[in-house]
Amino acid sequence: MTSKKASGGAKPAQRIIKKYPNRRLYDTDTSTYITLADVKQLVMDSEAFCVRDAKTNEDLTRSILLQIILEEEAGGAPMFSEAALANLIRFYGHAAQGFMGSYLEKNVQAFTDIQAKMAEQSKTVTPEMWAQFMNMQNPMMQGMMGNYVEQSKTMFDKMQEQMLGAFGVKR
Repeated sequence: MTSKKASGGAKPAQRIIKKYPNRRLYDTDTSTYITLADVKQLVMDSEAFCVRDAKTNEDLTRSILLQIILEEEAGGAPMFSEAALANLIRFYGHAAQGFMGSYLEKNVQAFTDIQAKMAEQSKTVTPEMWAQFMNMQNPMMQGMMGNYVEQSKTMFDKMQEQMLGAFGVKR
């Protein structure tokens, strides 16, 4: 799959995927029908896209992304335990729902940033160095994980303050 790029090396244009009533997905960029696996690949490639209902033009992107997650969870090794899923469900309709979404988004982004930093630094690491690194004895690994935990705690504290502030409670 290719992506359209704006002239001058600017950010690529958002790709439009149309979903038809027969459940088929049509990529307007490549003028071909695609599968959920193809949409997953767009996500993996960090391509900007939007899924729209072919008749109503309603944005269906979240629905398609949730469908991909459901398929991933159903096959292989799931990422979420039943307890984690139950806890997520409990936040729907709760006063903390909006805060939890933001908290999860920021936490996943922080984890992704750490993962990218590790991937970049691992290009020059030997298998022996990698084994030591993953043993959690390496100061760099301890520092990175410590930073992640600290960022997570800071985000949680901010979320808690916002929630208490929303209810007029000061700490």
